[in-house]
Amino acid sequence: MSGNKMIETEKSFFLKDNERVDDLQRNGYRIIQHPDKFCFGMDAVLLSGFATAKRGEQVLDLCTGTGIVPILMEAKTEAAHLTGLEIQEESADMARRSVLLNGLQEKIDIVTGDVRKAGSYFSSAFFDVVTCNPPYMIGRHGLTNPDAPKAIARHEILCTLEEVVSQTAKLLRTGGHFYLVHRPFRLAEIMTTLVRHKLEPKRMRLVYPYVDKEPNMVLIEAVRGGKSRMTVESPLIIFSQRGVYTEEIREKYGF
Repeated sequence: MSGNKMIETEKSFFLKDNERVDDLQRNGYRIIQHPDKFCFGMDAVLLSGFATAKRGEQVLDLCTGTGIVPILMEAKTEAAHLTGLEIQEESADMARRSVLLNGLQEKIDIVTGDVRKAGSYFSSAFFDVVTCNPPYMIGRHGLTNPDAPKAIARHEILCTLEEVVSQTAKLLRTGGHFYLVHRPFRLAEIMTTLVRHKLEPKRMRLVYPYVDKEPNMVLIEAVRGGKSRMTVESPLIIFSQRGVYTEEIREKYGF
């Protein structure tokens, strides 16, 4: 069978109506997405690059969506196993099929479940690393359809920052690392919530679309039970000019 025919056979086997396969530019990995529902964004890719996992560690990704973070982290780390937790079954199903498409079923599990109940799905203090790209917007303000997949992914409809952090604190071992991507306008709330749950902020990096614009993302690393001392890293700039990624973005993230 020719290469093109093999690809078409794979697509017909793994894809449902209106879905597509995107190349992740890492280890030949691909991901299944539905453009009309929700596709991963720059924030998830930056989180996967900011987070680290050592050889043999157990990793959990909360709000995993279509599984982008565990798939990219599998490509760049020597973690023993990665698990993604996602409440929307359609997204979780796409994530599972992407895992199969890449032959990663021995390394990555996708669990359908509610972040608010994460502590009931997994053993306490089991994970070495937890990552999360959570909904950023508070409540349902401005939503026309709160049940739409994109709305659930972007607004705190099914989970809040407090719930994400409290469940993370239960699931991380002492000394374990939590990696979060969020919005700078909630930075004070993020820091106080982390500290309240004994997740000490240790590293922070602000992300700017352009060097002369305000930051629109923040990457944070916290350690369960860590001592109070945080490093603020140099700014991460996405574009050098309109439509042109900076050298760091091209080299580190493959854009």
